[in-house]
Amino acid sequence: MEEMLTGFRFYPTEEELVSFYLHSKLEEKRLEINRVIPVVNVYQLEPWHLPKHSGELCRGDSEQWFFFVPSQEREVRGGRPCRTTASGYWKATGSPSYVYSSDSKVIGVKKSMVFYKGKAPTGRKTKWKMNEYRAIEEDFNTSIPKLRHELSLCRVYVVSGSSRAFDRRPSGLGPPPPPMIINQENDSRGDGVTSECAKTLWASESSMSGESHGGGSNSQMINGLEYLVE
Repeated sequence: MEEMLTGFRFYPTEEELVSFYLHSKLEEKRLEINRVIPVVNVYQLEPWHLPKHSGELCRGDSEQWFFFVPSQEREVRGGRPCRTTASGYWKATGSPSYVYSSDSKVIGVKKSMVFYKGKAPTGRKTKWKMNEYRAIEEDFNTSIPKLRHELSLCRVYVVSGSSRAFDRRPSGLGPPPPPMIINQENDSRGDGVTSECAKTLWASESSMSGESHGGGSNSQMINGLEYLVE
């Protein structure tokens, strides 16, 4: 990490975040991974204070930062997580969606959130956003995916106006795969049930997640590092 060349930045795809970083942390395979993505309870801090707690590869980045976030005690007991801070709250936006591997397998679930200043439900929307990733545990005895709840990986970022898409893949892998149909019999619309199945994995969470009750340049990708080409 100390020898990362000028012009590189830490820019992993969603597949790399889930399949490598999150699984490595869950299985404690690489102790040094905390230097890249530290363990931080992001819900105890204001989002603008999080960059100074980021890992070595994100220091100096002005757009995005990554953190492992342990489950709250109330989540372990089956309750809803508290996503409020001293000045505001994180609110879920849209529906949870699946994260796919390059061979079109479902490997995780992503939930997107926006930070609001003030108290719910009258808070003021800010430029701070977050993607929360959870890994799916393979269970060959059932067709229903199961989430691993003990730890999540969060990407915190600010809206910058950049045209870069986050889920970018190394050249040659092609575009992201089409939605996976989990249950063809229940898919009367014929367009898959991806978002609905993903939502069931978060069934215990509140739709108002903040309530405790509840770029344009060319680039190349090399092992999760984006090399900007002038």
